[in-house]
Amino acid sequence: MRKLLLSNDDGVHAPGLKALHDALLPHARLRVVAPDRDKSGASNSLTLSRPLALTALENGFYSVDGTPADCVYLGVNGVWDERPDLVISGINHGGNLGDDVLYSGTVAAAMEGRNLGMPAIAMSLVGSRHFDTAGRVASSLVGAADQLSLPPRSLLNVNVPDLPWDQIQGFRVTRMGYRGPSARPLEVRDPRGRVRYWIAAAGENADDGPDTDFAAIEAGYVSITPLQTDLTRHTALHDVQDWLDALSRIS
Repeated sequence: MRKLLLSNDDGVHAPGLKALHDALLPHARLRVVAPDRDKSGASNSLTLSRPLALTALENGFYSVDGTPADCVYLGVNGVWDERPDLVISGINHGGNLGDDVLYSGTVAAAMEGRNLGMPAIAMSLVGSRHFDTAGRVASSLVGAADQLSLPPRSLLNVNVPDLPWDQIQGFRVTRMGYRGPSARPLEVRDPRGRVRYWIAAAGENADDGPDTDFAAIEAGYVSITPLQTDLTRHTALHDVQDWLDALSRIS
């Protein structure tokens, strides 16, 4: 039977993680390793300043006092002899669309799996009600995972509309959209009168064309975006080389 490693960034007690576990349990052997608290926005960070605690919980899950990437690192390379066949992160409470993937701990957990040589999927529900729908999507994708061949160091970012299953319009392969700049931070004062700042919400959609993840969700489709870890802007290499050549001539 297929062996799956499940993780997330909302924490080991998050309802989305339980929904993912329950949806996949009939189809695979599952290992769940997730942060002991909410680590949303942790991105790809690893804990390097201290050792990590891996704690077994009564429900069979494991918690880690670290980041989502820490959890997947330990889940793949830790105390178990068997490596998983597939890493699935989620189901995130809220979407990971467009630029969100740069900050997302959900995507980072999947990316860490891919960096360790595992096929990986990041699952997000664009809302907080219909985790059962996202669980059925995850089950469908896992059942067909053997037929998908991705290039090395790539993963799937899956976003599911917050709708009942019978209202899902289908599946779309999409590209990342882009958001505009986020708002200014919100200034608050703590009980001692000291100024503190809340990070503001993400910016409004700046690129939500018909082939983007934003557009798919708006139309009621599951969005599936292949992601890669190579952030090189290949189309700009020529321009930067010309710029450096011009600088060298000036000097």
